[in-house]
Amino acid sequence: MDKLLTLTALRRVIQLTAFVFFVYGAAFFTTFYTGDKLTQSLPALSCAYDQSGGDFCTLIPLQHQMDHRVSTIFTQGEKVLPALIGTLVTIATVAALILVLNKAFCGWLCPLGFFQETVGMIGTKLGLTQLVSLSRETVTKIRPIKWFIFLFLVLIFPILTGIGYLGHEWGAPYCAVCPSRIMTTAMTGDMSQIYISQANGGYFALSLIADLLFGLMIALALFVRQPFCRICPILPMQTLFKKIGLLRLVKNGSSSCDSCGNCIKACPMDIFEIQERAENKNITHSDCTLCGRCIEFCPHEGVMNFKYGPFTILSSSKESFKKRTKIDKWWKG
Repeated sequence: MDKLLTLTALRRVIQLTAFVFFVYGAAFFTTFYTGDKLTQSLPALSCAYDQSGGDFCTLIPLQHQMDHRVSTIFTQGEKVLPALIGTLVTIATVAALILVLNKAFCGWLCPLGFFQETVGMIGTKLGLTQLVSLSRETVTKIRPIKWFIFLFLVLIFPILTGIGYLGHEWGAPYCAVCPSRIMTTAMTGDMSQIYISQANGGYFALSLIADLLFGLMIALALFVRQPFCRICPILPMQTLFKKIGLLRLVKNGSSSCDSCGNCIKACPMDIFEIQERAENKNITHSDCTLCGRCIEFCPHEGVMNFKYGPFTILSSSKESFKKRTKIDKWWKG
């Protein structure tokens, strides 16, 4: 029974529930008609290519706004504010979501994150040798990739398409290569997104990259924790507003923390900065998904904490560390 009374167990239940809702829509939990209304009304942030799921990912309107609205500043002499109003509304929506959940959306609700974790658990049970953590040098080299993807595939290429410098296929290039598009549609039995386009060179390249990236993500997830999460372009958007989030990871280890490194080993994103000494400091890193594993595996009383506003909702403790370590050994054994 104790194996079910952990933060990770609670997170898995929430992840599974969110996965079903985002991929299969609210109709899975209610009647068809009620579900259809909810699915079309809630800001679920799931993939728009999934015809069953709720609403759509915020990166979709951003790309279209760059292509069809922001580009008019350069092509039609449109005034800046009217051209940017849609983008500002989208960004404000993201800011509101981060205010309430901060980056917990990634660690607790994201369908693609849950899919990768599930593949990783399968790899563990198959006895595959998994990397406990990547080296600090490797992590440092990987981190800029998400900014490159965000700047070029979400912003710059769509703007250049709207101006006329690139073909129509570059109007929403991130969606064209996003693994979530393939994963969510395939989970509903729709295999139409797994294809190689021969419309032109651009479509061919993007569709080929999409298939290869999806396959590579699955292969890597068997051995490496959260491979695609490390380069997801949602992270840069969250980084802009993470300081306003009410939910945050706070470290208070000025005297108790002995830099044992357990938090690093537990962190699926290999955020080495969290082991540094800090006194009552918000250490919610730009790559952090607020999964809470560092709290579970910290052996010191009150060093790692989840806080929501002024309230502490979870703290590390020796007792929970011993229980969590025993469960981890049972699972991997």
